[in-house]
Amino acid sequence: MTLIHGIPANVVYVTAGIYALLLIATVIVALLRWRHPGERYAELTRRTSSWWWMIGAFTLCVLFNQTVAIVFLAFISYLALKEYLSLIPTRRIDRELLLFAYLAIPLQYYWAASDWYGMFIVFVPVWMFLFFPALMALRGETQNFLRAVGTISWGLMLTVFALSHMAMLLVSGEVPNPVAGGVGLLLFLVLLAQFNDVAQYCWGKLLGRHNVTPQVSPNKTWEGLIGGVATTVLLAALIGPYLTPMDWLWSALAGAVIGVAGFLGDITISAVKRDLGVKDTGGLLPGHGGILDRVDSLTYAAPAFFHFFRYFFYP
Repeated sequence: MTLIHGIPANVVYVTAGIYALLLIATVIVALLRWRHPGERYAELTRRTSSWWWMIGAFTLCVLFNQTVAIVFLAFISYLALKEYLSLIPTRRIDRELLLFAYLAIPLQYYWAASDWYGMFIVFVPVWMFLFFPALMALRGETQNFLRAVGTISWGLMLTVFALSHMAMLLVSGEVPNPVAGGVGLLLFLVLLAQFNDVAQYCWGKLLGRHNVTPQVSPNKTWEGLIGGVATTVLLAALIGPYLTPMDWLWSALAGAVIGVAGFLGDITISAVKRDLGVKDTGGLLPGHGGILDRVDSLTYAAPAFFHFFRYFFYP
């Protein structure tokens, strides 16, 4: 594996290519907005901007070292959990207990940083899952107990456990990926998940006629889903051999996994927002919603790709 200032050369080249394509896309979108003022291309502008944010954040991570990258990913989980807890109704008696939910973040990311897969895979789904109901029961309040347990446990799974798979992929991917290391696997995942989101939107705008889930996300169409996943599969087949140990066929299959999982993550967060009656999960990024709005696809795509890759390619 050739390195450029400590970074795998293939990662540098692919990242440079992404920035070049983003620059071209930004110019095209700006021209479209100039020729057609109003809201017609406003969403496309927001999605392009979110690409800059995601890829810029990723670049800052890899410019430093693995520890900085893991701390950054843990911070993303913190922001996502904070947004989630600010949205859901919580009982007054449980608010003090939420400190333990936040303390789960550094612990979960420590297991990832130390490549301790056994603890990583059970800490939130088993130990935190058992810990919170017991602690809440000890407080003696039974009204809305089941709802409180369910919302907190699911929030931890979504924002901490699911997203922490990116950190585990970064650390544990060094050995099974001689092509570009763990950072190559992380770039492959993040790039395809974000690209899939934009591709589905574009295909849906061009050809969309038949809704997938009209009550959850009226703008999601079968044409957009199929076109977006197909385009993501094509991109995965092209870049996979440069960022992962997978050949083009396995890369294409991984692209399909990421594309479908990303769609499911997107509509799941949309269902949560519909239930709560909010348009965005937060306002951290003006005009782009909250952190959960930006990483919704990764809540499903990260664990799906990690376990797909681990099952077939880990020694």
